[in-house]
Amino acid sequence: MDVMLTQLFNGMSLGSIMLLIALGLAITFGLMNVINMAHGELIMIGAYMTYLTQLFFSHYAPESMHGFYFLIAIPIAFLVSALIGLLLEHFLIRHLYGRPLDSLLATWGISLILQQIARSIFGAPNVAVTAPDWLNGGLTLMGNVTFPYKRLFIIFLVVACIVGLYFYLYRTSAGRRMQAVTLNRGMASCLGISTRKVDAYAFALGSGLAGIAGCALTLIGPIGPSIGSYYIVDAFMVVVLGGVGKLAGTVAGGFLIGLLGTFLEYSTTATLAKVIVFALIIAFLQWKPSGLVNMRTRALE
Repeated sequence: MDVMLTQLFNGMSLGSIMLLIALGLAITFGLMNVINMAHGELIMIGAYMTYLTQLFFSHYAPESMHGFYFLIAIPIAFLVSALIGLLLEHFLIRHLYGRPLDSLLATWGISLILQQIARSIFGAPNVAVTAPDWLNGGLTLMGNVTFPYKRLFIIFLVVACIVGLYFYLYRTSAGRRMQAVTLNRGMASCLGISTRKVDAYAFALGSGLAGIAGCALTLIGPIGPSIGSYYIVDAFMVVVLGGVGKLAGTVAGGFLIGLLGTFLEYSTTATLAKVIVFALIIAFLQWKPSGLVNMRTRALE
């Protein structure tokens, strides 16, 4: 029972991390049909913003405030990543709408440029972010099962992002305009919606969520210029499995892959578990190419 409960928590934790990484990609890929290979580098930017926030607090803030640096780093990572995403969309992405292969090559080149910039500024070796004292330790249940506070905080952060994104998409006029463009871009434009602005704000939002994901990843291990490359394939895998453009599908895909990978890794090895997960996803997509949740549109095929 203890082993099952531990594996279930580990699967939820891994799924929440993958979901947080894939949330921003689901927005840009689903709305604009842009294959953003620089999404991993936006995650890297969020991670380095957390590192810089830690350095600032350690040098200039009172010692009693050092434990709060992580809470300040989350909005900073979001804003900086969103701003860079907005600039990237303005100067490059907006010229590549309707050309997914061109966007793939262009954003891949941007990812290499951003990695090299990070190496020039921070160096090639990984750097460590020290978690606040209040995130050390864990919650012990039934005497034998311990849930680390870091993992619990990441799960809480993911839930907060999902709830915030849901209210933005379904309870605000900007979110409803974004949904209208997703359902039928031409009709939304005819009704007076500026699809140009919607695309820009959507890309900025997706980039900001990537920054929050990078901030969360600093709680797991050291960060470096290539941290985003480790997660970009998993992010696309979650989006494609869940169904392009559907928030509910992305949530289901993230947790399903996390749980499946954790239980398979417990009975096999990490490498073999990833291979089996890939094979199962490929087989599932052969049966249901649209993913777990279908995307309904008002457009005529």
